[in-house]
Amino acid sequence: MTKGCPAHINIFRLPKRVARMVFLRMLQFVKYYQLLLRKFNDDHVKSIRKLYDWVLGWAESPNSRWALFLLAFAESVFFPVPPDVLLIAMVLGMTQKAFMFATITTLGSVSGAVVGYFIGRFAWETPSGEFTAFAMLFFNYIPGFTVELFNEIKQMFIEWDFWVIFTAGFTPIPYKVFTISGGVFQINFAMFMIASIVSRSARFFLVAWLIWKFGPGIKSFIDKYFNLLALAFTVLLIGGFVVIKYLI
Repeated sequence: MTKGCPAHINIFRLPKRVARMVFLRMLQFVKYYQLLLRKFNDDHVKSIRKLYDWVLGWAESPNSRWALFLLAFAESVFFPVPPDVLLIAMVLGMTQKAFMFATITTLGSVSGAVVGYFIGRFAWETPSGEFTAFAMLFFNYIPGFTVELFNEIKQMFIEWDFWVIFTAGFTPIPYKVFTISGGVFQINFAMFMIASIVSRSARFFLVAWLIWKFGPGIKSFIDKYFNLLALAFTVLLIGGFVVIKYLI
């Protein structure tokens, strides 16, 4: 028997137990996000295409930087088209300013997240717990924003807390749903801000860096694989922290 180890602990079985726990937790996490992606992608795909083309048109505008900031801001609250679309187009046009554009996108997105949080905190539910007329506007007119999805997210906040915001900010999950939900469920505001800043800056700076480093040829790779890789990276990252949790 190894010196210092209690007789009832098998140190060779501990890694298997931890691995099994991590695997089950990751399956649960992936299940939630697959559900969210499926619900979001099934909603209003054709109507979003027109908005997508309209957003791209701002890349050549003299006011493109303001457009980028406002798009990132709006996407964190209600707008269905992610700011990556305009960010990629602008970086391709002026590669030397890639990281400035990423900074603008991050500032806009996090600013919008703050607004979304306080909408959820103060304007989403009545004192009796019913949805306000303002909330119903989101459910009725914002693609991917449904009562069913909202209820699913509540359970996710109970289970994952910080990682819910981080994952929504870094992956293709509709971020706006989570900024508002964070306020409704009154998660810690400092934690909300940290998760938003880290995840949003990581996503936008990574996109900008890829184009700055590899040029226009990387665009097709980003379009096809970036969101999948971002989700896979996040799952692995969270898995690492779950391992630490059960080993310490």
